[in-house]
Amino acid sequence: MTTNPTTLTATPGTPFADTVREFDATPEQVFRAQTDPDLVAHWLGPRKLEMTVLEYDVRPGGSYRYIPRDPASGTEYRFRGVFHTVEKSVLIIQTFEWESASGQVSLESSRFEDLGGRTRLIGHSVFPSVEARDAMVDNGMERGIVDSMNRLDELIAVHAG
Repeated sequence: MTTNPTTLTATPGTPFADTVREFDATPEQVFRAQTDPDLVAHWLGPRKLEMTVLEYDVRPGGSYRYIPRDPASGTEYRFRGVFHTVEKSVLIIQTFEWESASGQVSLESSRFEDLGGRTRLIGHSVFPSVEARDAMVDNGMERGIVDSMNRLDELIAVHAG
């Protein structure tokens, strides 16, 4: 069980969503869990979904593609994007596209703020429109992010120990 809450702020009328979560781990540990494809497959997405990471090449110009799958219904949710900026343990800037909403590409940044042995992960997503952001929120964005951050926290605790 985690003691660090995840906050998602999606101010009405704006195309932005901001996420903040603190981890009891160093920026290096959080960054590794966010960039190692083998680790990403264990925390990204809601807990009830099975994750297949097809590609996860974390470098400027590298791309990613993954498929969370609901084992009960067989429903797949396909996502892809491109990494633009990667500064180890400091910053990742990437695009994000839900393939079911093709052409609705968002720009995401993840900042790893060093809190002296702990890390504050700050995410900022810029959607192409308010409507696109609202559609993601309406399709379970907050539930997916909170569950992912809880799973990431659990994974880091196991690998840091």
